[in-house]
Amino acid sequence: MPTATANGITIHYEDHGKAGDPAILLIMGFGAQLTLWPIELVEALVGHGFRVIRYDNRDIGLSHKFHGVRAPGIVKLTLLGKLGIRPKVPYTLADMADDGAGLLDALEIETAHIVGGSMGGMIAQHVAARHP
Repeated sequence: MPTATANGITIHYEDHGKAGDPAILLIMGFGAQLTLWPIELVEALVGHGFRVIRYDNRDIGLSHKFHGVRAPGIVKLTLLGKLGIRPKVPYTLADMADDGAGLLDALEIETAHIVGGSMGGMIAQHVAARHP
């Protein structure tokens, strides 16, 4: 399984299609591995002339794990939010967006269509805003 170093961590990914074809980066949502993107979808996109990259987000699947580091539980997050206190978290959606952009950089892909499912859609929005 291929890996790349992006944003200072190891990202596990799959790269389908031809290097010169227009790229699509598929970003999965919370707790989901790259394999939740159906291979039939990937093959259909490749069949239509796209290069498709799908990857495991940090802390998911075969990508980098942050052992011993956790976000606060929902009750604590709610209480802190009501007090107007920003909790300390191990990483943010912006960090995860930088992972995806870093993967594209590692693969020498200058432009790509970005598609996200569930929380991956939020990450995709951050990619678009942070790395236009």
